[in-house]
Amino acid sequence: MPAYFRFMALLAFKIFSAEQVDVALLEVGLGGKFDATNVVKSPVVCGISSLGYDHMEILGNTLGEIAGEKAGIFKKGVPAYTAPQPEEAMVALKRRASELGISLQVVDPLKPHQLKDQHLGLQGEHQYENAGLAVALASTWLEKQGHVDRMPLNHTDPLPDQFIRGLSSASLQGRAQIVPDSQVNSEEKDRDSSLVFYLDGAHSPESMEICARWFSHATKEQSQTCSKSRKGCLLWDTLQILLFNCMSVRDPMRLLPHLVDTATQNGVHFDLALFVPNQSQHNKLGSKASAPAGPEQIDLSWQLSLQAVWEKLLHDDNKGSNSTDSGETSLVFESLPLAIEWLRKNAVEDPSTSYQVLVTGSLHLIGD
Repeated sequence: MPAYFRFMALLAFKIFSAEQVDVALLEVGLGGKFDATNVVKSPVVCGISSLGYDHMEILGNTLGEIAGEKAGIFKKGVPAYTAPQPEEAMVALKRRASELGISLQVVDPLKPHQLKDQHLGLQGEHQYENAGLAVALASTWLEKQGHVDRMPLNHTDPLPDQFIRGLSSASLQGRAQIVPDSQVNSEEKDRDSSLVFYLDGAHSPESMEICARWFSHATKEQSQTCSKSRKGCLLWDTLQILLFNCMSVRDPMRLLPHLVDTATQNGVHFDLALFVPNQSQHNKLGSKASAPAGPEQIDLSWQLSLQAVWEKLLHDDNKGSNSTDSGETSLVFESLPLAIEWLRKNAVEDPSTSYQVLVTGSLHLIGD
């Protein structure tokens, strides 16, 4: 059997060929230099988004080493762009560009006025960096195809309408995604915010900070919307709960402190943390989730170690969690469906409380 990323890349190339696509955007699965997508010898343009500490067991322990692997996608004679990077990473990127004799252009984040009062479809301030890079890559492709008339005039004026339509309608499930639970919530019963899941597949220290800032902003926005739309909404209590798992190759001592510290700085104090294994049962949050039927024994040693890290973090810092009325600050469940079932049960039994659940730590968890 081929490795997962290699098989997915091969499948993507097969589909692109069969469908005769006009343009293909390839995102590396892991790293760059030795990634399966790097078999493309002459791409139209290459871009690197903001780098952080991810896949360190393969790419290296420093930003310079990681950037060196990422720069492996650069090709002689092919334009290259990058989002702003830490100095150590930028040095490595520029070194590789110089070796190939190509110019590496640093792209500024998109400015809100360039969207003509529209909003990016993807939430989070960091998306303006990603949008700036996307505009640079798309503009280069248009230029190479001879569509100069469709390109932005410069880097400061408002974008052409087709660029704005694309950026404002962009969506990515599992990243800064808000999912009200339809089984518990009901517009007719004036309880459409009883249980809301906030999904973000953050799994690196940097993305944990971004996730925490987004969650803080999104929950504050929900509270403001709630207070404007309902008289009784301000009387609700709010419980902010973390539902977490990460792969065992990740270091929770690098992930959880970044999440908790940034959340605390932005006014979020988790009342409870729930830890679950990834089981890839493809349960939906809407109405399909149910507990596993079989009595299969599940190894929860990793989840128990995550819980221990969480409890130590709270004890050492004396912050980040308010704890529930029972005094509990964390729980471990045998499966994601059991955790969702527990949340739904509590939300139904306590209609005066709004449950805001941040689900993060792993894209596999979000996918489940």
